[in-house]
Formats: sequence, structure tokens, C-alpha cells
Amino acid sequence: MIEAKVETARVLRDPVLLLAFGFGSGLARRAPGTVGTLAAVPLYLLLELLGTSLYLVAVFIVIVAGVWICGRAAEKLGVHDHPGIVWDEFAGLFVALIPAGGHWMAVATGVILFRLFDIWKPWPIGVIDRRVGGGAGIMLDDLLAALPAAAGVALVAHLGG
Repeated sequence: MIEAKVETARVLRDPVLLLAFGFGSGLARRAPGTVGTLAAVPLYLLLELLGTSLYLVAVFIVIVAGVWICGRAAEKLGVHDHPGIVWDEFAGLFVALIPAGGHWMAVATGVILFRLFDIWKPWPIGVIDRRVGGGAGIMLDDLLAALPAAAGVALVAHLGG
């Protein structure tokens, strides 16, 4: 792996890497995916204020841009899915939190379930993670992990609301 100081400077200088590394959250030495997911929560809370329709448009834009951002970052770093690339965690969390409606318990549930499914990678998530390359592959496993997490979020939001 690239020395941390060099990597930090490179990430902060390069707009693509800065986005891919979740505005620097992916630079965390331990559990960058979890740190990236937690860094996405305040952005979720801001986006959630837009209302459902605009939130969904924003999530769509994050996903489409993420395929390019993650793919380009992987090319620049010479590593298919560098652990510091966490834009996919942002996108996955935003999908997982679609049914949350801003309820704090649903948001907390979404963070926990999303991380569990993203780390565990049950079938077919793990298969796709291993077989699909490029930016689409980096994004897809997180988007798939978001789906069962979203089901748990919907349940919690329904019970809490």
C-alpha cells in the first residue's frame, strides 16, 4: 500500500480521489469503509431535507457518478477496489436509508445493517464483488448490500413511525 503521507497528499490534491475517498474519510487507517459510511450520515441528513423525490434524484446522481469516480480512482491508484475508495459506501448507505424518513432509529439501523451486509457479502453480493470489475463492480456490491439493509430500515421506520 502507498505510504499514508503520500497517499493523503495525493488524495487531497486530486478531485477524483478526494470524492472517491469520501472527502478524506477513506484515509482512515482502520475500517475505512465504516468511517466512510459514518461520514455519509451528515450528508444523508442534508439530502433527506430535500424531500423524497429530490432525494431519489440525488441518490441516482451519486450512483451514476460513482461508477465513473470509483473506476477512475481505481485506475489512478492501480488497485481494483482500494480500501480507501468509499464513494460506494456513501451510495450504498443512501440507498439503504431511502425508507428511513429521517427517523434516528431507522438511520442507526441502516448504518449497522448496511455495514454488516457489506462486510459479510452473502450470496450473490460476494460473487458479484469477485466477478464484476471496474467502477460498476466497485459500486454494485455495496448497492446490493444496501437492499436487505433497506428492508430492515423500512421495518424499523414503520414500527417507529
